[in-house]
Amino acid sequence: MASLTIRGLDEAVKGRLRLEAAHQGISMEEAARRILARALLGPGALAGGLGARIHGYFVEADAYDLSVPARSSHRPPPVFANDKT
Repeated sequence: MASLTIRGLDEAVKGRLRLEAAHQGISMEEAARRILARALLGPGALAGGLGARIHGYFVEADAYDLSVPARSSHRPPPVFANDKT
């Protein structure tokens, strides 16, 4: 992971970043990372939730080729003793 130091940042910008981070419940560093990713990589860069990230890990690990069990026939619906239909 790369590191970046920003000198000469306007106090108003720093204040807005602090408020944005607090609003989202994240650190100022994480807020800055997300803003930079959206600005430079496009709005879809951070799209997807936990499931999409987990899927990405499995694809990277080449662990997505799992055998699927054969389907069986459907079970009959349950019969309830007091069913009046």
